[in-house]
Amino acid sequence: MNGKDSDMTRKSPRVAIVGGGISALTCAVDLKEKGFDFTIFEKENSAGGKLLTEKIGGLVVEGGPDSYLPEKVWSVQLIRKIGLAGDMLCSNDDFKGTFIYSGGRLHRLPEGVMLMVPTMIMPLATSSLISWPGKIRMGMELFVPRRKDHKDESLADFVTRRLGRECLEKIAEPLVAGIHTSNPVNMSVLAIFPRFIDMEQKSGSLIKGMVKAMKQMPPPNPSGPPMTYFMSLKEGMQELAHRCVSHIGAERVKTGAAVVSVVKNEKGYRLAFGDGTTADFDAVVLATPSYITKDILKDVDRELCDRLSAIEWSSTATITLAFRKEDIKKPLRGFGFIVPRVENRRLNACTWSSIKWSYRAPEDTLLIRCFVGGGHHEELVSLNDEELLGVVLEELREIVGIAAKPVVFKVYRWFRGMPKYTVGHLGRIAAIDEKLKAHRGLYLIGCSYRGIGIGDCVKSGFDAAAAVEALRP
Repeated sequence: MNGKDSDMTRKSPRVAIVGGGISALTCAVDLKEKGFDFTIFEKENSAGGKLLTEKIGGLVVEGGPDSYLPEKVWSVQLIRKIGLAGDMLCSNDDFKGTFIYSGGRLHRLPEGVMLMVPTMIMPLATSSLISWPGKIRMGMELFVPRRKDHKDESLADFVTRRLGRECLEKIAEPLVAGIHTSNPVNMSVLAIFPRFIDMEQKSGSLIKGMVKAMKQMPPPNPSGPPMTYFMSLKEGMQELAHRCVSHIGAERVKTGAAVVSVVKNEKGYRLAFGDGTTADFDAVVLATPSYITKDILKDVDRELCDRLSAIEWSSTATITLAFRKEDIKKPLRGFGFIVPRVENRRLNACTWSSIKWSYRAPEDTLLIRCFVGGGHHEELVSLNDEELLGVVLEELREIVGIAAKPVVFKVYRWFRGMPKYTVGHLGRIAAIDEKLKAHRGLYLIGCSYRGIGIGDCVKSGFDAAAAVEALRP
């Protein structure tokens, strides 16, 4: 580093990043490239947050997310920055397909249904999932007038208004609300799917808007790496966190360091830690859940904390099971299945992990992952491991006919692990942003605010690094 670079680094703000999830790690990767002095403080003994992969025997077991969407390009940008491009893993799309449990059996989601919008006539017409009245109602979406005001609306109201109740109950709720672990009755469509609102306003119809968008999609880049709709990493998603830490330098990541409060002082911000020590920084990036952030900031701005308290959270659990393939007597189709809330089952969804992804299990083993909780029978998350296993095995036996005993099972619980973007969410975020204007050098990032996916969290990290750079004299 030359003298000029040293001088710029010395004048740059010293930055504390609180939390060690992918939002924090992304911010750190970018700050390092920009030449900043920063430290990550993570209360757990390792960084990564919900990116949690365990190697159990020959199994690669995901405790948190098992994939990312390359459509949200920020994830791919991060992966390339840290040298993981060669480890990107496509899903095994020869087997792809989503099945929905309805009326006591599994139905394939009709081809051409994009999230919840039908774009092809014949697959919907021949589907056993939707009744004929339901199909006709979905087709009538072409003639439903656009809404004239721009007020926020629940997912349930929006889908029912445009596509009908059967589409809501059998497609939108399990596909969309299931991902967000929320009740469609109060989910904010404006916060979660502004694209649909835009389609309604510009095209007058979701079907017309989606068909137009599909036609305008650029063709795949033949010279680029192969991509599928969902992507993962060969060694599991925690490799993303590990490589970030390696890239920024493990010495910059202080684990087992719980930040209990932040206060403003004449130079910037003072962090207080659980062991009674303190440290001063010019800028602070809080990559913690909103309910933790409000406790940390209680001595900075009470009104800001009150606004953070308005964000609700749900709890979920994943249960991974490994079976001997020879014990599975019925073929398993697609990548797995999802269960609508109206079916009143205890299982929300199930993924055939070793079918969807390579490198996940030995050839003679089937690895699957089941999901419970998230605003639907959330009490199940608190069951002990054996009780939860019993529930899952009973559900698998009744839904897909798996009667075997697993050779391995592993439970991961995420209490208050997923924010709920309820109606009015964008207004609440705007109110939080307004209060933050009074606190120069303080930034809030992560899934609490502008998107729950890995790509959204990565983007929030990049955005925070850009905002910190703007402080540079």
